[in-house]
Amino acid sequence: MPVYVITIEYTKPMPEVEAATAGHRAYLKELFEQGRIIASGPFVPRTGGMLLLRAADAAEVTAVIEADPFHRQQVARYDVREWSPTFGAERLG
Repeated sequence: MPVYVITIEYTKPMPEVEAATAGHRAYLKELFEQGRIIASGPFVPRTGGMLLLRAADAAEVTAVIEADPFHRQQVARYDVREWSPTFGAERLG
C-alpha cells in the first residue's frame, strides 16, 4: 500500500489550534490503531506537524484529511506527497 507524507501547517493562532488538538490527536490515534498511520507528531517549535500515512490512493488521503478536526475547524493546511522510500522501507511494515 502506498505511503504518503503529510505535512500540516497551522494557519490560525495557537489558542484556536489548541482548541482542536484533543480531537485531532484522538482521530490520529484511531488511524494509528487501524495501522494506517506509521508515525505522526508535531514539529519543534510547534508550527505544525507531519504524519506518514498508508492509503490506497489519493482519494483515500483526501478523505482522511477531510475528517481531521484540524481541517474541519480550519486551523491548518496540508501538503501531501506520495513517498517511495528506498532505504528502510522494510522497517515501515
